[in-house]
Amino acid sequence: MTQNDILLRDLDDTGILRLTLNDVGRRNALSEAMLTALGEAFADAGTDRAVRVIVLAANGPAFCAGHDLKEMTAGRAAKDGGRAYFGRVMAQCSGVMQGIVTCPKPVIAEVTGVATAAGCQLVASCDLALAADTAKFSTPGVHIGLFCSTPMVALSRNVANKHAMEMLMTGDMTPADRAAEIGLINRAVAAYNLRDAVMEMAGKIASKSSMTLATGKRAFYVQREMPLPDAYAYASHVMVDNMLARDAEEGIGAFIEKRAPQWQDA
Repeated sequence: MTQNDILLRDLDDTGILRLTLNDVGRRNALSEAMLTALGEAFADAGTDRAVRVIVLAANGPAFCAGHDLKEMTAGRAAKDGGRAYFGRVMAQCSGVMQGIVTCPKPVIAEVTGVATAAGCQLVASCDLALAADTAKFSTPGVHIGLFCSTPMVALSRNVANKHAMEMLMTGDMTPADRAAEIGLINRAVAAYNLRDAVMEMAGKIASKSSMTLATGKRAFYVQREMPLPDAYAYASHVMVDNMLARDAEEGIGAFIEKRAPQWQDA
């Protein structure tokens, strides 16, 4: 399958871009081709002014099964036992996950089926996530002697330590309602209503100033890693710059004048 086949792209007239994992036969595994396609898609969307919100969805019974273990096993045939190959794939995967976080556009995961290992990492890396009430999540590497160390990075930034460690150390499946309770996803909804719920959320976000959302998303992830005093100092600078932006002036004026704002995304 080509990259265009394994990752489908559809941009509607409201600026909502749907990226759909479509390698159903391999359970939408994060093969090298899929990682390349995702990396390019998020990079392109980040600079496309027509894109306001990104929805990451999937076809088939699995949202994403994580790394393609057949590809990984084939990599062992190299003289170094696969060390260089494994390092390159992990770096590529980590780059994709970081690309989602640094993408200036909000990213919403629409999860049906199961999301395991790096597939769970993919969900955790998105800004928001809604799942069908039948969806399940796991970091099952311990079952095959491979601790899910890279998925752990995104997982541990979404859920509390003990919840993350339970998932990582047992490898058990976490149902959608429990995933919502621990903060891995925003909420679980009836499977038949999932797409409508996601599009409602995406539409609401797409109606906001893209400048404002990009400013806020970047600041959220930067301040989160800072000590409290540094976070407040940084956020205060961001707030001042934001106040001086055209859309903030327009939005505040529109609120005072009781009218709809006219965004210029600047």
